[in-house]
Amino acid sequence: MFNKKDSPAVPETGSPPPPAKRSAMKSKAPSILSADLTIKGSISSDGEVQLDGTVEGDVRAGSLSIGEEATVKGEVIAESVVVRGRVEGSVRARQVQLAATARIEGDIVHATLAVESGAYFDGHCRRSSDPLSDKPAGSEAITQDKPKVASMPPAPPSSSSSSTSSPSQAPSAPRPAAANSDPFASKA
Repeated sequence: MFNKKDSPAVPETGSPPPPAKRSAMKSKAPSILSADLTIKGSISSDGEVQLDGTVEGDVRAGSLSIGEEATVKGEVIAESVVVRGRVEGSVRARQVQLAATARIEGDIVHATLAVESGAYFDGHCRRSSDPLSDKPAGSEAITQDKPKVASMPPAPPSSSSSSTSSPSQAPSAPRPAAANSDPFASKA
């Protein structure tokens, strides 16, 4: 009865809670960049970012909220973006929401887009099924559809001895009309 050894009253030291629980707690809280903060460089986060300051560089996040006084000078890439402030650069996201106070000077590639009355947007807007891909879909088609400039082979040297071509020479291609001629002008 009295011979039983009790376990020590002091718990073992150096046994932190399991890392899985700790990382799960951190992922729920957003990263907040306050209004008095200026960052020169890129920001990357898998979670939620609330930006109220200035970033001179690219911002990549799972979810991004750009506050009314915030400015981003660079590319924004996220699953979801709510813009209330200013972006000088492109925005690529599955869901893009421009609030009435938003000011975007750059292109937007999106799956869904919502624009409130009063938002300012100066750029191109394109819907894409995968706006987060590194190479935007359809970029190959755009480069292939560029107009091709016709080139003419140089004219063969003219021979002053004969005005008719000899049988050994192939006839030359017809030369294009002068650039200043009007193809729609009526022939009288």
